[in-house]
Amino acid sequence: MENLDVTVLRALRDWRAAGKRALLATVVRTWGSSPRPTGSIMALCEDGSVVGSVSGGCIEDDLIHRFTPAYAGKSGAGHEIPVGPPSFVKYGVTADEAHRFGLPCGGTLELLLEYDPDPAILAELVTALEAGRLMRRVVRLADGQVRLEEAGAPEELELDEARLANTFGPEYRMLLIGAGQLTEYLATMALFCGFAVTVCDPREEYRGAWSVPGVKLTPDMPDDVVTAFRADRRSCVVALTHDPKLDDLALLEALRTDAFYVGAIGSRRNNASRHERMREHFELTDAELARLRGPIGIYVGSKTPPEIAVSIMAEIIAVKNGVTLPRDMEVAQAKNLRGVPGDPSSAEVCAT
Repeated sequence: MENLDVTVLRALRDWRAAGKRALLATVVRTWGSSPRPTGSIMALCEDGSVVGSVSGGCIEDDLIHRFTPAYAGKSGAGHEIPVGPPSFVKYGVTADEAHRFGLPCGGTLELLLEYDPDPAILAELVTALEAGRLMRRVVRLADGQVRLEEAGAPEELELDEARLANTFGPEYRMLLIGAGQLTEYLATMALFCGFAVTVCDPREEYRGAWSVPGVKLTPDMPDDVVTAFRADRRSCVVALTHDPKLDDLALLEALRTDAFYVGAIGSRRNNASRHERMREHFELTDAELARLRGPIGIYVGSKTPPEIAVSIMAEIIAVKNGVTLPRDMEVAQAKNLRGVPGDPSSAEVCAT
């Protein structure tokens, strides 16, 4: 599964290129609790097709009901997707509306609706995103004219009296070292979370059993793959082989990048040994090693590969979203507090 914004924009581009009328809805303001953050987008085609989301579903249904001929008979009025400059619409202003649209108590959101976006501009934007470029889409509110700019860094949505500026980035990327069973579960979860996933394993016996479609699998050495991967602030690197010959050099290269998450599987004892090796053989400082996460995941008492993958994916998403987890959710801290013995078996090596 690819980045949701790219999916929405690609569908909208295709509808408009085929001559279909369509609108783009963007969440521009929220008050109180809201189902989706500002900047979230949804595309609606004249036939009622919807891609993306601005709520849990009820607001999407209302937009379909208001703007597509397929629902005109139910409403008693021949509503069609209008033309002209963008317009604003609010949902959840009253308690009754919040209940009607399934918004949380006190939740209100405001949408900007753009009618029949220019297919050529959409095609240019999608092409740039597919090429891995970070783009800012600036909409002039007076007439809906759109300007595209390459962005230097991800930015929050900006809205004033004259324009809306929303930044769209390429997919988040995940590089996994090792093609074992745990990697299969983690890669599958990452795909559904919108990550583009690359798996590296020079060991033929592991690559031969790989069975997750949609993942790029490479046999090259991990440190070379990390270098070629060119990890940025939308990338994470996770070592899962338990083999220092494969994991350590990959982690060393990853720590030199801007990756938002760099981590390795293993027990508390293995993690401490890894830090010692990197200090002794690669002269990494404590400050540099502070970026290296391990044991990775959040403590959920997991023992099986799918449970461990859930705990790792949860931590990656938290870091990606800028959420600081309580210390007692860290694997090492939680086990220390609970007096969990270290490394009594191979299960403890993997368990998180």
